[in-house]
Amino acid sequence: MKIDKVIIQTLQMPLKFAFETSLGKLVEKDFLLIRLYADGVVGYGESVAMPYPIYNEETTGTVLHMLEKFLIPALMGRSIEHPDEVSQLFAFVRGNRMAKAALEGAVWDAYCKQKGISLARELGGTQSEIAVGVSLGIEPTVDKLLEKIDGYVRAGYKKIKVKIKKGWDIEVIRTIREEFGYDLPLMADANSAYSLDDIDHLQQLDPFKLMMIEQPLGHDDIIDHAKLQAQLSTPICLDESILSAEDARKAVELDACRVVNIKIGRVGGISEAKKVHDVCAAAGIPVWCGGMLEAGVGRAHNIAITSLSHFTIAGDTSASNRYWHEDIIAPEVILSRPGMLAVPEGAGIGYELNEKVIAKHVVAERIFE
Repeated sequence: MKIDKVIIQTLQMPLKFAFETSLGKLVEKDFLLIRLYADGVVGYGESVAMPYPIYNEETTGTVLHMLEKFLIPALMGRSIEHPDEVSQLFAFVRGNRMAKAALEGAVWDAYCKQKGISLARELGGTQSEIAVGVSLGIEPTVDKLLEKIDGYVRAGYKKIKVKIKKGWDIEVIRTIREEFGYDLPLMADANSAYSLDDIDHLQQLDPFKLMMIEQPLGHDDIIDHAKLQAQLSTPICLDESILSAEDARKAVELDACRVVNIKIGRVGGISEAKKVHDVCAAAGIPVWCGGMLEAGVGRAHNIAITSLSHFTIAGDTSASNRYWHEDIIAPEVILSRPGMLAVPEGAGIGYELNEKVIAKHVVAERIFE
């Protein structure tokens, strides 16, 4: 498969509601849509980087720079036998995993379209449907949060994730449990809002029988999470700390976590995400797919990776209308039944682009050939 041309479009799309975490608040998502042309097919990729370096060091701007100056030149005109080769071609660039993942995802899509096979099947996916949950940000009031949870419970979502921070944690979780009981699959995501000085405070979450508490300590830490896990009965899930399969191996060996959140962009692409999955499967550590407020292309890649056998916990890849007034793909991602998404069977990601929606939100375009 020879790469002939790449088009990058910058889009700005308003979210249906403000999404707030301990890191800040987003009301609009700017992202890059990638079209990769190879031997008569077009593969689609999406950058999941935020407009500001609040989740990791990357931004939409840095991703565009790395694509233009380093990653696209490394691919242009090359013949690729298999998408797994892309990570090796990009190895000369340190970090910049979201930039790498965006372009690698387009290669995977084009490769599968050439073979006439779905991305999920090519990856070895075994599930025809995947269970999904929702991620809820920090709301203006607890009552507003309870109202939203009630709506998603009624819609059949399989997991409720709530963002927490100091001052919005113990009593919030207590109120949720009092309102919905202990059968509700509930987890808390801290986005690195705590330190080891907060052990006594975090232990107050143990009685609420959460599925997990996600990334309570530093975004780049594994060691202190091992110390904290030893003091908690609640499983720790690592997100930001796991940048590769090697990170996953070390975290498992140190008992720094008992669950891993896999995000394609965070680990540098689909190939590495599958390796993280395999490491965790061998160790018996459950995994799930986290979300980065993806539009339709990124959402489709998440569905494909989640079809792998060891994704045993409902992920964050909810329906398109959860976040967007209209999505950039057709058809949009919809629930196949309450709390479930069907894994597309069509070639590649299984969705086409909705050019009318894209045209409304494109603010820039660059062509490389």
